[in-house]
Order: sequence, then structure tokens, then C-alpha cells
Amino acid sequence: MPTHVPAFLVTTLLLAMLPGASQALMIRQALEGRRHTLRGTLAGNASGFLLWSTAAAAGLSAVLLASPTAYAVLRIAGGVVLMILGLKTLRTALTTGSARPPRDEGGRSGFAGGYLTGLSTNLGNPKAGVFAVSVLPQFVTSDGPVFLSTVALGALWALVSASWYTLLTWAVGRGRALVSRPAVLRGLSVTTGAVLLGLGAAVTAGV
Repeated sequence: MPTHVPAFLVTTLLLAMLPGASQALMIRQALEGRRHTLRGTLAGNASGFLLWSTAAAAGLSAVLLASPTAYAVLRIAGGVVLMILGLKTLRTALTTGSARPPRDEGGRSGFAGGYLTGLSTNLGNPKAGVFAVSVLPQFVTSDGPVFLSTVALGALWALVSASWYTLLTWAVGRGRALVSRPAVLRGLSVTTGAVLLGLGAAVTAGV
């Protein structure tokens, strides 16, 4: 069954806040005022999280039921992944400026085009798969329906990510000059990196 849901919400929110291809894509669409495309991208990105989580749940349920030792290994690996991600985020924030939005090579627009773009961007990002395998197990126990619990957490993960991107793109539309300032994005990245380091250390220690 899922455990520590508030901590899970915080973790997934921090992961959603990390700069990346999906975030840059949505910011660009918000700056261009492509509302229908942006909505499709949000839906496609959320669908990608659901697919990753469902695939991870299928393997996770077998691992948890078969070997507590394997679960401990997954927990430690998950904590290490979070700490590495935090370190990389801090290093990027302190040594470089904000990431530039990716070029729109496909030229797809409208809700359907945005959906396919968001889905392919998510599924094409191996970090999402690593997160699904390393982060979700930290919040699922072997008691109860492991598969359904993991899928439910995946749905919650998708909802949190979509909510953050919706808020972010709304802010971009309302205050384009402020959001585009490198100092603002750098401060956000530093805070996110530091918190991810702390979460990774706690997960690794089994706290």
C-alpha cells in the first residue's frame, strides 16, 4: 500500500520543477500563446508518466513479493539517484544559465499535435523511467495490492506534474519578463537541488 503520501507529493513536485526538455517545450508554447497545443502537451506528458509507472509497477510487484533484499537495493539505488540528481541540478544552476527552449523541429500544433509531442518527449526521456523504478518503490510496501498501489502513485505523479506545468505556464503567460530572468530560474534550481539532496540522503538511510 502507498505510504508517506505527503512526502511523495513533495518529491514528485520537486522532480516536476527540474528544468528539462518537457518544461522548456511548454514554456516555449506558453510564450508563443499556443493554448491548444500546450493543453495537448500537458495531457501527453501526463500519459507518459502513467505508461512509465504502469510498466514499472508490473516489475516492481514481482520484486517486492519475491525478495525484501531486492527492495532494499531498490531503496538505496533510489536515494542515490535523487542525490546525484540534486548534485547535477546544483552544479548546472551554479555554473550555467537557464536552459534554452528546444527547437520545434516537428512543427506539430493543435491539441493532437501537442499530445504526441508531449508523449514522445516524456517517453524519450530515460530519466522518467529511472524515476518510475527508483522513486515509486520508496512509497509502496509489500502489504496490499502492490501493482494497483504503484499505478495509483503513478497517476498522482502525473497529476502533480501536470498541475505544476499548468501553474508554470500560467505564470509565463502572466509575467513573461520575470519568469525568463536567469536569476529566477537559477534560484529555483538551487533550492530544488538542495532539497533533492536531503531527500536522497533520507531515502538511502531508510528514514
